[in-house]
Amino acid sequence: SSGINAEWPLRPGPWTLMAYMIEGGGSKTQSKAKNWLYTMPEESHQLLKILTRVISDYLIEQVAAGAQMLQVFESTAEYLGPELFDEFCVVYLQEIAHNVKEGIRLRGLEEVPMIVFAKGAYHSLSKLSYCGYEVVGLDWTVDPKIARDFVHITVQGNLDPCSLYASDEDLVAMTTEMVRQFGTRNYIANLGHGIYPDMDPAKVKVFIDTVHKVSSEMMKKGDPFDQLYT
Repeated sequence: SSGINAEWPLRPGPWTLMAYMIEGGGSKTQSKAKNWLYTMPEESHQLLKILTRVISDYLIEQVAAGAQMLQVFESTAEYLGPELFDEFCVVYLQEIAHNVKEGIRLRGLEEVPMIVFAKGAYHSLSKLSYCGYEVVGLDWTVDPKIARDFVHITVQGNLDPCSLYASDEDLVAMTTEMVRQFGTRNYIANLGHGIYPDMDPAKVKVFIDTVHKVSSEMMKKGDPFDQLYT
């Protein structure tokens, strides 16, 4: 209803790309990639800087091609503690946001909102909200109340994707509770990570319909969170 089309490119962040490059695929520990961070920090930063430039250029071109929103995700952020996340993630996420916004400006393109999503980086929610993005994505392990306390901008999330395996009745209940906890102000309802291939598309419809129903009812009544999260 807002006129936003499905032009929403997703792009892995520098650390996630670096991890896949070094590991050669998925990993339960990211030990090979983390080995680089501890034993070759200078080389790690060199690679991350290169990836940051490539990602920035890619996202600018996506906007030039018509993208209306951008999301940068660090799906392997959960393997880094606060210190490593600060050193090898935050600075490059900030740089991407700056590069993209500046590149869009120089190209005379229309500004688009940007989302940053760092799975498992619950320890750095506040820092992420100051990285230059308009939205912070949340995974399903983050308590909505804590997110609202530490994130001063719009949040997105965060129902457990596996909730879509539940019965319709339970899915409606969980989705309703999620929306009520977040409130409707500065909030994008979504799953807390990607959807899985074996999930029933009908469950996605139940989720979306519930979000629309509950949020509409809350806004008609006057969302109590409006006074808290503005």
